[in-house]
Amino acid sequence: MKIAFLMDKLESIDPKYETTSHLMYECNQRGHTVFFLEPHDVYIRANEVVARMRNITVAPDLPMETYWAALIECLKKDELIFETITELDALFLRKDPPLNYQTLEFLESVNRKVFMINQTVGQILGNSKLYILNFPEIIPETHVSRDPKRLVRLIEDFGGAMIIKPLRRFGGEGVIKVSTRDQENLHSLLHYYTRSNRPYEDREPIMVQEYLEAGREGDVRILLLNGEILGAMRRIPKPGEFRSNVKAGARVVPHKISRHEVAICEAIRPRLVRDGLYFVGIDVIGDKLIEVNCVSPGGIPRINALDSVRLEVPVIDFVEQRARLHELEGPPQTMEL
Repeated sequence: MKIAFLMDKLESIDPKYETTSHLMYECNQRGHTVFFLEPHDVYIRANEVVARMRNITVAPDLPMETYWAALIECLKKDELIFETITELDALFLRKDPPLNYQTLEFLESVNRKVFMINQTVGQILGNSKLYILNFPEIIPETHVSRDPKRLVRLIEDFGGAMIIKPLRRFGGEGVIKVSTRDQENLHSLLHYYTRSNRPYEDREPIMVQEYLEAGREGDVRILLLNGEILGAMRRIPKPGEFRSNVKAGARVVPHKISRHEVAICEAIRPRLVRDGLYFVGIDVIGDKLIEVNCVSPGGIPRINALDSVRLEVPVIDFVEQRARLHELEGPPQTMEL
Protein backbone atom coordinates (compact mmCIF):
# COMPACT_ATOMS: atom_id res chain seq x y z
CA MET A 1 0.00 0.00 0.00
CA LYS A 2 0.91 3.65 -0.40
CA ILE A 3 0.53 5.39 2.96
CA ALA A 4 1.36 9.07 3.43
CA PHE A 5 1.83 11.15 6.56
CA LEU A 6 1.09 14.87 6.51
CA MET A 7 2.90 16.43 9.45
CA ASP A 8 5.21 19.18 10.64
CA LYS A 9 8.95 18.88 9.97
CA LEU A 10 10.31 15.53 11.12
CA GLU A 11 13.82 16.70 11.96
CA SER A 12 12.66 18.40 15.17
CA ILE A 13 10.91 15.47 16.84
CA ASP A 14 12.21 12.76 19.15
CA PRO A 15 11.13 9.46 17.55
CA LYS A 16 11.32 7.65 20.89
CA TYR A 17 8.32 9.58 22.23
CA GLU A 18 6.50 10.50 19.02
CA THR A 19 3.37 8.56 18.06
CA THR A 20 3.81 9.37 14.36
CA SER A 21 7.29 7.85 14.22
CA HIS A 22 5.93 4.58 15.63
CA LEU A 23 3.09 4.54 13.09
CA MET A 24 5.56 5.22 10.27
CA TYR A 25 7.89 2.50 11.54
CA GLU A 26 5.08 -0.08 11.60
CA CYS A 27 4.05 0.80 8.05
CA ASN A 28 7.67 0.48 6.93
CA GLN A 29 8.01 -2.89 8.67
CA ARG A 30 5.00 -4.21 6.75
CA GLY A 31 6.51 -3.31 3.40
CA HIS A 32 4.24 -0.39 2.60
CA THR A 33 5.57 2.55 0.62
CA VAL A 34 5.66 5.43 3.09
CA PHE A 35 5.52 9.06 2.01
CA PHE A 36 5.95 12.30 3.94
CA LEU A 37 4.54 15.74 3.13
CA GLU A 38 3.94 19.04 4.89
CA PRO A 39 0.79 21.18 4.68
CA HIS A 40 2.25 23.55 2.08
CA ASP A 41 3.01 20.61 -0.23
CA VAL A 42 -0.65 20.15 -1.24
CA TYR A 43 -1.84 21.94 -4.38
CA ILE A 44 -4.23 21.64 -7.35
CA ARG A 45 -3.11 20.53 -10.83
CA ALA A 46 -5.57 20.19 -13.72
CA ASN A 47 -8.54 19.92 -11.35
CA GLU A 48 -6.85 17.26 -9.22
CA VAL A 49 -5.47 17.45 -5.69
CA VAL A 50 -1.76 16.70 -5.87
CA ALA A 51 1.08 16.81 -3.36
CA ARG A 52 4.85 17.08 -3.40
CA MET A 53 5.98 14.11 -1.35
CA ARG A 54 9.16 12.41 -0.29
CA ASN A 55 9.49 8.66 -0.24
CA ILE A 56 10.77 7.82 3.25
CA THR A 57 10.67 4.05 2.86
CA VAL A 58 13.87 2.46 4.17
CA ALA A 59 15.16 -1.03 4.95
CA PRO A 60 13.07 -3.00 7.49
CA ASP A 61 14.11 -4.39 10.88
CA LEU A 62 16.25 -1.42 11.91
CA PRO A 63 16.32 -0.21 15.53
CA MET A 64 14.18 2.92 15.93
CA GLU A 65 17.14 5.33 16.19
CA THR A 66 18.81 3.85 13.09
CA TYR A 67 15.50 3.79 11.22
CA TRP A 68 14.89 7.44 12.02
CA ALA A 69 18.37 8.49 10.94
CA ALA A 70 17.85 6.69 7.62
CA LEU A 71 14.46 8.33 7.23
CA ILE A 72 15.91 11.80 7.81
CA GLU A 73 18.52 11.09 5.12
CA CYS A 74 15.65 10.46 2.69
CA LEU A 75 14.39 13.97 3.39
CA LYS A 76 17.73 15.45 2.38
CA LYS A 77 17.52 14.07 -1.15
CA ASP A 78 16.44 16.43 -3.91
CA GLU A 79 14.03 13.89 -5.36
CA LEU A 80 10.36 14.84 -4.96
CA ILE A 81 7.44 12.65 -5.93
CA PHE A 82 4.37 14.42 -7.29
CA GLU A 83 1.58 12.09 -6.29
CA THR A 84 -2.13 12.54 -6.93
CA ILE A 85 -3.75 12.23 -3.52
CA THR A 86 -6.35 9.75 -4.76
CA GLU A 87 -3.56 7.35 -5.78
CA LEU A 88 -2.78 6.87 -2.09
CA ASP A 89 -4.36 4.08 -0.07
CA ALA A 90 -4.32 6.04 3.18
CA LEU A 91 -3.36 9.49 4.41
CA PHE A 92 -2.57 10.31 8.04
CA LEU A 93 -3.31 13.97 8.88
CA ARG A 94 -1.08 14.57 11.89
CA LYS A 95 0.02 18.19 11.77
CA ASP A 96 0.11 19.64 15.29
CA PRO A 97 -2.33 22.47 16.07
CA PRO A 98 -3.07 25.06 14.92
CA LEU A 99 -4.82 23.57 11.92
CA ASN A 100 -3.88 24.66 8.44
CA TYR A 101 -7.38 25.32 7.15
CA GLN A 102 -6.26 25.98 3.58
CA THR A 103 -4.72 22.51 3.35
CA LEU A 104 -7.90 20.95 4.75
CA GLU A 105 -9.92 22.85 2.15
CA PHE A 106 -7.72 21.39 -0.59
CA LEU A 107 -8.12 17.87 0.80
CA GLU A 108 -11.86 18.06 1.44
CA SER A 109 -12.69 17.44 -2.22
CA VAL A 110 -10.96 14.03 -2.03
CA ASN A 111 -11.91 13.31 1.56
CA ARG A 112 -14.15 10.42 0.50
CA LYS A 113 -11.90 9.16 -2.30
CA VAL A 114 -8.97 8.15 -0.10
CA PHE A 115 -9.07 6.89 3.47
CA MET A 116 -7.95 9.71 5.77
CA ILE A 117 -7.29 9.38 9.46
CA ASN A 118 -8.77 11.65 10.64
CA GLN A 119 -11.22 13.09 8.11
CA THR A 120 -10.96 16.77 7.26
CA VAL A 121 -14.36 18.04 8.45
CA GLY A 122 -14.09 15.91 11.57
CA GLN A 123 -10.75 17.51 12.37
CA ILE A 124 -12.15 21.00 11.95
CA LEU A 125 -15.03 20.18 14.30
CA GLY A 126 -13.07 18.12 16.81
CA ASN A 127 -10.10 20.47 17.02
CA SER A 128 -12.24 23.03 18.82
CA LYS A 129 -12.28 22.94 22.61
CA LEU A 130 -16.01 23.46 22.20
CA TYR A 131 -16.43 19.97 20.70
CA ILE A 132 -17.00 18.58 24.20
CA LEU A 133 -20.27 20.57 24.34
CA ASN A 134 -21.73 17.76 22.21
CA PHE A 135 -21.65 15.74 25.44
CA PRO A 136 -23.05 18.11 28.11
CA GLU A 137 -23.97 15.35 30.57
CA ILE A 138 -20.38 14.13 31.01
CA ILE A 139 -18.31 17.34 31.05
CA PRO A 140 -17.55 19.81 33.88
CA GLU A 141 -19.64 22.96 34.17
CA THR A 142 -18.45 25.08 31.25
CA HIS A 143 -18.92 28.70 30.19
CA VAL A 144 -17.56 30.60 27.20
CA SER A 145 -17.69 34.38 26.87
CA ARG A 146 -15.71 37.43 25.74
CA ASP A 147 -17.18 39.64 28.48
CA PRO A 148 -14.92 39.77 31.59
CA LYS A 149 -17.72 41.15 33.78
CA ARG A 150 -19.99 38.26 32.87
CA LEU A 151 -17.19 35.78 33.51
CA VAL A 152 -16.51 37.27 36.96
CA ARG A 153 -20.19 36.87 37.85
CA LEU A 154 -20.16 33.28 36.65
CA ILE A 155 -17.11 32.47 38.76
CA GLU A 156 -18.63 34.23 41.80
CA ASP A 157 -21.91 32.35 41.37
CA PHE A 158 -20.04 29.07 41.05
CA GLY A 159 -18.25 29.79 44.31
CA GLY A 160 -15.16 27.66 43.79
CA ALA A 161 -11.99 27.36 41.76
CA MET A 162 -12.32 27.32 37.99
CA ILE A 163 -10.03 26.78 35.02
CA ILE A 164 -9.47 29.35 32.27
CA LYS A 165 -8.68 27.93 28.82
CA PRO A 166 -7.90 30.02 25.75
CA LEU A 167 -9.79 28.43 22.86
CA ARG A 168 -6.97 28.65 20.31
CA ARG A 169 -4.05 27.14 22.18
CA PHE A 170 -2.96 23.57 22.87
CA GLY A 171 -0.68 21.45 25.02
CA GLY A 172 -1.85 23.21 28.19
CA GLU A 173 -0.55 26.58 27.01
CA GLY A 174 -2.30 29.47 28.75
CA VAL A 175 -4.41 27.24 31.00
CA ILE A 176 -4.65 28.71 34.51
CA LYS A 177 -6.58 28.11 37.73
CA VAL A 178 -8.51 31.04 39.23
CA SER A 179 -10.90 31.77 42.11
CA THR A 180 -12.75 34.70 43.65
CA ARG A 181 -10.34 34.70 46.60
CA ASP A 182 -7.91 36.75 44.54
CA GLN A 183 -10.23 39.38 43.08
CA GLU A 184 -7.58 41.80 41.81
CA ASN A 185 -5.70 39.19 39.83
CA LEU A 186 -8.94 37.57 38.67
CA HIS A 187 -10.20 40.77 37.08
CA SER A 188 -6.81 41.51 35.54
CA LEU A 189 -6.48 38.02 34.08
CA LEU A 190 -9.96 37.98 32.58
CA HIS A 191 -9.42 41.37 30.98
CA TYR A 192 -6.07 40.18 29.61
CA TYR A 193 -7.35 36.87 28.22
CA THR A 194 -10.42 38.39 26.59
CA ARG A 195 -8.41 41.38 25.31
CA SER A 196 -11.09 43.64 26.69
CA ASN A 197 -9.37 46.80 25.43
CA ARG A 198 -10.66 45.91 21.96
CA PRO A 199 -14.18 46.47 20.59
CA TYR A 200 -16.53 43.74 21.81
CA GLU A 201 -16.68 41.97 18.46
CA ASP A 202 -12.87 41.76 18.27
CA ARG A 203 -12.34 40.29 21.73
CA GLU A 204 -11.21 36.72 22.39
CA PRO A 205 -13.85 34.37 23.82
CA ILE A 206 -12.39 32.15 26.54
CA MET A 207 -13.58 29.01 28.25
CA VAL A 208 -14.12 28.97 32.01
CA GLN A 209 -14.55 25.47 33.35
CA GLU A 210 -15.20 23.91 36.76
CA TYR A 211 -12.02 22.83 38.52
CA LEU A 212 -12.26 19.15 39.48
CA GLU A 213 -10.59 18.19 42.76
CA ALA A 214 -9.84 14.77 41.31
CA GLY A 215 -7.40 16.59 39.06
CA ARG A 216 -4.94 16.76 41.94
CA GLU A 217 -4.18 13.12 41.09
CA GLY A 218 -3.74 14.00 37.43
CA ASP A 219 -5.84 13.09 34.43
CA VAL A 220 -6.19 10.02 32.24
CA ARG A 221 -5.31 9.99 28.54
CA ILE A 222 -7.33 7.33 26.73
CA LEU A 223 -6.59 6.48 23.11
CA LEU A 224 -9.60 5.41 21.04
CA LEU A 225 -9.52 3.58 17.72
CA ASN A 226 -12.79 3.71 15.79
CA GLY A 227 -14.49 4.53 19.07
CA GLU A 228 -13.04 1.54 20.95
CA ILE A 229 -10.52 1.82 23.80
CA LEU A 230 -7.00 1.19 22.53
CA GLY A 231 -4.94 2.04 25.63
CA ALA A 232 -4.59 4.49 28.49
CA MET A 233 -2.17 6.13 30.92
CA ARG A 234 -2.44 8.45 33.89
CA ARG A 235 -0.57 11.76 33.77
CA ILE A 236 0.46 13.21 37.13
CA PRO A 237 1.36 16.92 37.38
CA LYS A 238 4.80 17.87 38.62
CA PRO A 239 4.98 19.46 42.11
CA GLY A 240 3.55 22.98 42.17
CA GLU A 241 1.66 22.47 38.90
CA PHE A 242 -2.00 21.57 38.29
CA ARG A 243 -1.74 20.91 34.54
CA SER A 244 -1.36 17.27 33.55
CA ASN A 245 0.14 17.82 30.11
CA VAL A 246 3.39 15.99 29.45
CA LYS A 247 4.65 19.20 27.81
CA ALA A 248 4.07 20.90 31.18
CA GLY A 249 6.31 18.36 32.94
CA ALA A 250 3.75 15.74 33.99
CA ARG A 251 4.96 12.17 34.50
CA VAL A 252 3.07 9.14 33.22
CA VAL A 253 2.11 5.97 35.10
CA PRO A 254 0.09 2.86 34.17
CA HIS A 255 -3.67 3.10 34.42
CA LYS A 256 -6.51 0.58 34.56
CA ILE A 257 -9.67 1.79 32.84
CA SER A 258 -12.55 2.42 35.27
CA ARG A 259 -16.26 1.83 34.67
CA HIS A 260 -16.79 5.62 34.57
CA GLU A 261 -14.21 5.91 31.81
CA VAL A 262 -15.79 3.04 29.87
CA ALA A 263 -19.15 4.85 30.11
CA ILE A 264 -17.61 8.08 28.80
CA CYS A 265 -16.07 6.26 25.83
CA GLU A 266 -19.37 4.56 25.04
CA ALA A 267 -21.21 7.89 25.22
CA ILE A 268 -18.94 9.67 22.72
CA ARG A 269 -18.25 6.74 20.35
CA PRO A 270 -21.16 7.26 17.92
CA ARG A 271 -20.38 10.95 17.42
CA LEU A 272 -16.65 10.34 16.92
CA VAL A 273 -17.24 7.65 14.30
CA ARG A 274 -19.90 9.75 12.56
CA ASP A 275 -17.45 12.66 12.31
CA GLY A 276 -14.70 10.45 10.90
CA LEU A 277 -12.55 10.80 14.03
CA TYR A 278 -11.14 7.29 13.99
CA PHE A 279 -8.00 7.82 16.08
CA VAL A 280 -8.34 10.22 19.01
CA GLY A 281 -7.02 10.81 22.49
CA ILE A 282 -9.45 11.93 25.17
CA ASP A 283 -8.57 13.43 28.55
CA VAL A 284 -10.65 12.42 31.56
CA ILE A 285 -10.67 13.56 35.20
CA GLY A 286 -12.80 11.50 37.54
CA ASP A 287 -16.05 10.84 35.71
CA LYS A 288 -15.81 13.88 33.45
CA LEU A 289 -14.61 14.33 29.87
CA ILE A 290 -12.20 17.27 29.72
CA GLU A 291 -10.96 17.35 26.14
CA VAL A 292 -10.97 15.51 22.81
CA ASN A 293 -7.67 15.48 20.89
CA CYS A 294 -8.14 14.53 17.25
CA VAL A 295 -5.51 16.43 15.25
CA SER A 296 -2.32 14.59 16.24
CA PRO A 297 -3.22 12.52 19.31
CA GLY A 298 -0.18 11.20 21.13
CA GLY A 299 0.56 8.61 23.76
CA ILE A 300 1.42 5.41 21.90
CA PRO A 301 5.15 5.23 22.81
CA ARG A 302 4.55 5.97 26.50
CA ILE A 303 1.64 3.53 26.84
CA ASN A 304 3.71 0.93 25.00
CA ALA A 305 6.50 1.33 27.54
CA LEU A 306 4.14 1.28 30.53
CA ASP A 307 2.08 -1.74 29.45
CA SER A 308 4.58 -3.69 27.30
CA VAL A 309 2.34 -3.43 24.22
CA ARG A 310 2.64 -2.16 20.65
CA LEU A 311 -0.47 -0.06 20.04
CA GLU A 312 0.72 0.99 16.58
CA VAL A 313 -0.01 -2.58 15.40
CA PRO A 314 -3.85 -2.44 15.77
CA VAL A 315 -3.86 1.11 14.39
CA ILE A 316 -2.16 0.04 11.15
CA ASP A 317 -4.29 -3.13 11.06
CA PHE A 318 -7.35 -0.87 11.11
CA VAL A 319 -5.97 1.47 8.44
CA GLU A 320 -5.16 -1.45 6.13
CA GLN A 321 -8.65 -2.90 6.61
CA ARG A 322 -10.43 0.39 6.00
CA ALA A 323 -8.28 1.20 2.97
CA ARG A 324 -9.18 -2.16 1.39
CA LEU A 325 -12.88 -1.68 2.13
CA HIS A 326 -12.68 1.84 0.74
CA GLU A 327 -11.26 0.51 -2.52
CA LEU A 328 -13.87 -2.27 -2.79
CA GLU A 329 -16.99 -0.44 -1.65
CA GLY A 330 -16.27 3.15 -2.68
CA PRO A 331 -16.56 6.28 -0.58
CA PRO A 332 -18.81 6.41 2.50
CA GLN A 333 -21.89 8.58 2.77
CA THR A 334 -21.33 12.31 3.20
CA MET A 335 -21.10 13.37 6.84
CA GLU A 336 -23.95 15.45 8.16
CA LEU A 337 -22.94 18.63 9.96
